[in-house]
Amino acid sequence: METSLDRTDLEILALLQNNARLSNKELAAHVGLAPSTCLERVRRLQRDGVLRSFHAEVDPGALGVGIEALVSVRLQRHTREVVDAFEAHAAGLMETVAVFHVAGAMDFLVHVAVRDVLHLRDLALDAFTSRPEVDRVETFILFKHLRRHALPTYLPS
Repeated sequence: METSLDRTDLEILALLQNNARLSNKELAAHVGLAPSTCLERVRRLQRDGVLRSFHAEVDPGALGVGIEALVSVRLQRHTREVVDAFEAHAAGLMETVAVFHVAGAMDFLVHVAVRDVLHLRDLALDAFTSRPEVDRVETFILFKHLRRHALPTYLPS
């Protein structure tokens, strides 16, 4: 779905990506709009599906997460049914943070968050290698996770 965005829309999106808790009054002041006009733009961005949701970032350690990892998975077959079923399985795991269907030697990267290395081992064995459609699994422990919280906001050409 392509939505026509102008510079003000992009500025609103950039500000909200960096701080979704900005009040409408603060947002309007930053972009130089009347609060009512700004609110209507935000509502249009939501209605058009450009602005999907608002999120809170939580410290993983506070939830008992000691390790994050990427589990790289190659499937034996690549029919739509197999791919969709594996994607749904991976997305449904409590430990899954994100699922990426990728091109290349592997088919999926699954970002997981677990208590410890034993939890990671059990997850790899029970949730991935035991599945009949899985051909190969590689696990990469994340030492550090830097995340850019905002997509680039540039005008399409």
